Formats: sequence, C-alpha cells, structure tokens
Amino acid sequence: MIRIENLARSFAAPTVATKAWSMASLSLRRQPAPRVQAVRDVSLIAADGQITGLLGPNGAGKTTTLRMLAGLISPDAGTIHVDGLDVAAQPQAALATMGVLSDARGLYPRLSARENIVYFGRLQGMSRDAAHARAEALARMLDMRTLLERRTEGFSQGERMKTALARALVHDPANIVLDEPTNGLDVLATRALRESLRFLRTPEGGSKCIIFSTHIMQEVQRLCDSVVVVAQGCSVASGTVEELLQRTGQSDFEEAFVQLAFAHPEFVPAGVPA
Repeated sequence: MIRIENLARSFAAPTVATKAWSMASLSLRRQPAPRVQAVRDVSLIAADGQITGLLGPNGAGKTTTLRMLAGLISPDAGTIHVDGLDVAAQPQAALATMGVLSDARGLYPRLSARENIVYFGRLQGMSRDAAHARAEALARMLDMRTLLERRTEGFSQGERMKTALARALVHDPANIVLDEPTNGLDVLATRALRESLRFLRTPEGGSKCIIFSTHIMQEVQRLCDSVVVVAQGCSVASGTVEELLQRTGQSDFEEAFVQLAFAHPEFVPAGVPA
C-alpha cells in the first residue's frame, strides 16, 4: 500500500535577464523569478491488488508527485509511506519495494533486452541465476520472448516500453509506479501493457499495488479501480469512476473530469469555460 499525505513541492524558476539603462551603457541584470509551486497539497491512498489512477491535465503536478514517491526529489511538506516505510527516513528500504517506470528511456542500447533486465536485477541484489530466471518469466508474461536476445538499439517504442517495464519488475516489487506509460505507444502495444497491468493486480500476478498516472480518460475507465484527480498541484477528488460520475451528475467521464479538475476559477485554463 502507498499512502501520500499533504504533499507539497516548489522549485526555483529560472532567472531571467532584464534590460536596465544607465547613463553610459546598456547592462543586463539577472533577477530571480518567483518560485513555481508544482505540488501544493496532494494526498492519495493506493491499495494492494488495485490500480489507482492519478489523473490530471498537463502541469497538474502528477510527475512531480511520482518523482517524490520514487525518492528522486524531496518534498517541502507532507509524508510518503510505502508498505509502512517512510520514503524520507528509509529511502533505500522503501525503494526496494517499488518498481518505477517513468518512460522507456534509460535502456542501454548496446545491451540486449535480457542483459538490460538482468543488469537491473543485479543492482537490486539478485543473483545472476535468479535475474536470468526472472527475465524469462517476465518475457513470457509480457509476450517479449522474441526480443530477449536482441540489442535494444533500434527497438520500437512499444518494444522499449516492454523492456523498461520488465526491468522495473525484475525484483518482483509489491508496488508499481507508472508515469504516463502509454505515451508514444501504438494500439497493440497499449493493449499489451493494459493486459499486463490487469494481470499484475490479480492474486496470480502478485496482487500488486499499482499507481498509474495519465491524462487519458479512456485508460482510466478501462484500467483503474480508483481515481485521484489532481489540478494545479492539489488533489481535488477521489473515488471510483462510477462514484465520480455520480458526484458530478455526468454520464460521460471526460465531462466529469473537466467539472472536477476545473471547478475553481483559478484552475480554469484558457479555452475551458468556467
């Protein structure tokens, strides 16, 4: 189980050059811009054996939240617990329970898919034999046996995503964190990923706790057992798809999302009616 409470994080914006005229010459002065509040107040609970969707428009704070969950950056406020472990206080122990897939980049192009998977298994403390056996099992589960001995250089986006997912799952983590994993995938690759995630949440697949970040409504409706909607760095609603439809009085989930995500005037971007 993953529990995130009242998470907040801001970043220093890049400095900007401003022109200042003097009596004799033109000089450039750099003045600091205000800090950017990427995450203001995000809370969520992701249960074991379920896929929890983190849904929000671009710039809502989804990726920053997941980077804090993965221990890549520290929050300014709030707490993150993974299977009872405080990510801030016990980062290595917490990370050992997670498989994180941010995108399909980071594969070593000169290595085969098997070598990429086994290498990350070794980094997780697995023996060579155990890592190879796990690579075989994941290849069967993800339908990528024909890819195992091929170098990842030249892989399609779907093939890279399968390899990256296998790499994230090599140590059989109880918790899986996916940040917009279907970006760039074709229909068949998206279907394969969807079926893999459905299997992983079942008892046969290990009853994994899965957090799935996306801004695509159809993926949420087809995959997620529960949904957390974030907007402008805040969690603004949570529940099942049906519960959120009932809450908004809508029959179309996209309409329900727009109503929830842009319920406050300060959240409404250009082009979206208040």
